[in-house]
Amino acid sequence: MITSTKVNLLPGRSVWQSAVLLAVGFWLSGSLLLDLVVMPAMYASGMMTQPGFASAGYSMFWIFNRLGLLCVAIAFVGLLSLLRQHKVAGWAIAAVWLLLGVTFALTYVMTPVMSGLAMPLNWLTSEASIPGSMAQMHGIYWVLELVKLGLSAALLVAVGGRFSGDRLEAEH
Repeated sequence: MITSTKVNLLPGRSVWQSAVLLAVGFWLSGSLLLDLVVMPAMYASGMMTQPGFASAGYSMFWIFNRLGLLCVAIAFVGLLSLLRQHKVAGWAIAAVWLLLGVTFALTYVMTPVMSGLAMPLNWLTSEASIPGSMAQMHGIYWVLELVKLGLSAALLVAVGGRFSGDRLEAEH
């Protein structure tokens, strides 16, 4: 006889609430670590001026962005399940759609374009210069990153702010 066991890492919450909280929390903490610790440390140590930084940065963001896509997919499926159970408001689905769009933009537009701008194309000159359009790309990146952090925090509050038996929507 085959039996199944539910494993729930966050007691007092449904499995889907736990999945959404863990996926979004992991992604949010990773984003904050990358944005507030890793990248400033690399900048302060002078690594961003090294010739191989563009390819190393692309590799690092390639992995992180794919993990982000996986976390958003888990959150999306979890929120759809919670919506079906009437435990989450419709705005949370809209928020996760926006989060998915931001993640796709960061993964498939921003990272390749920024890495391409940072690649040295003239190997005969020893002076590494940062193109002027890179500052604009950094501005767009930070706007998308702030949107991502805000939406992630809102989802954490919406899903984790109440106990599993409560309806997770705005009070009327």
